[in-house]
Amino acid sequence: MIRAGARGYVTKTITGAELADAIRRIADGDAVFSQRLAGFVLDAFTGPGAPGRPAPVVDPELDLLSAREQEVLRLIARGYTYKEVAKELFISVKTVETHVSAVLRKLQLSNRHELSRWASDRRLI
Repeated sequence: MIRAGARGYVTKTITGAELADAIRRIADGDAVFSQRLAGFVLDAFTGPGAPGRPAPVVDPELDLLSAREQEVLRLIARGYTYKEVAKELFISVKTVETHVSAVLRKLQLSNRHELSRWASDRRLI
């Protein structure tokens, strides 16, 4: 989100007054991040792809998948059942099936075994 231009990110546990203050500060040009997320933001700019660090490998096939499809892909490739994936991601089994179908179609794979090999070859699991 930061790379896309977000100037702040707060968690849902903040108070209404804190949210209003964050909105005012962002409108004034400041960046606002909750303390819990500040470390992640710093890591994003000091980790791979940051100035002086090697850029992450770009995989155009992986970029075809939504973030949720990538989550499902990784769990399925690790051997999770559809039911386990659903429980882990707080979604229905039917939704998992839909995501797996979309992943297989987008990556032009036939089954979850090919999907696991594909993910393993790219060190995603």
